Amino acid sequence: MAKVAFIGLGVMGYPMAGHLKVKGGHEVAVYNRTFAKAEKWAAEFGGKAFATPAEAAKDADFVFTCVGNDDDLRSVTIAKDGVLDGMKPGAILIDNTTASAEVARELDAATRAKGFSFIDAPVSGGQAGAENGVLTVMCGGEEETFEKARPVIDAYARMVGLMGPAGAGQLAKMVNQICVAGVVQGLAEGIHFGKQAGLDMEKVIEVISKGAAGSWQMDNRHKTMIAGKYDFGFAIDWMRKDLGIVLSEARLNGAKLPVSALIDQFYGDVQDMGGNRWDTSSLLARLEKK
Repeated sequence: MAKVAFIGLGVMGYPMAGHLKVKGGHEVAVYNRTFAKAEKWAAEFGGKAFATPAEAAKDADFVFTCVGNDDDLRSVTIAKDGVLDGMKPGAILIDNTTASAEVARELDAATRAKGFSFIDAPVSGGQAGAENGVLTVMCGGEEETFEKARPVIDAYARMVGLMGPAGAGQLAKMVNQICVAGVVQGLAEGIHFGKQAGLDMEKVIEVISKGAAGSWQMDNRHKTMIAGKYDFGFAIDWMRKDLGIVLSEARLNGAKLPVSALIDQFYGDVQDMGGNRWDTSSLLARLEKK
């Protein structure tokens, strides 16, 4: 058992912190910008809620963060009363936010300067993966630090891997989002085409899902897509944030991402339709718009 702090109790962080307490058996302190939510979590799981990130991080062996973006991350780490003001020497900061590689490297340098260690550890698997404790975690950092952190991360993960030095976890998550965007657009176009052609798409998916076209997205989203329901996971607002990070990094490293750039525009079209909080499979709604 370790002493753990978890900062950020959104749709991902709330169940992840729960797994650290229940499955991992750790002593967990929590912080959330809305304190009532931290109190709710503490009442549900038996942990402790604190008013600042620094207070939650005090005496913790491992400090987890899972917030919205680079600026949110800085506000709970390096800003006044952030976790770096409360962490003890030798503690490890593990960031589950999907953020830029730049901020990961920034936090790595900041933690080293204070005698802490850092792992950037963005996750894939969505809300369902977080709730079921089966996330995929892509890590960046020193191997020694990773080996210390891995048994703790395992509480909410199905797969955990070290991708390279600080920032490599975030870069791997960018690869993940590039692949997801392409797969979802292809699935949306396939379903749209099949419906236009008068096919029974349930029967079509039953067959093609067992072949080369099969994917997680097809298995888990085709029924809701066919039904025109888009309230089942990762919101478009967040996907556009992620694709923005991807495209910004591509401009730095010279990668050519024409499909990702186009799909980002398509998601913008869905936002214009009022679908900001629809899940990413709602690319189909754009194609079916009359």
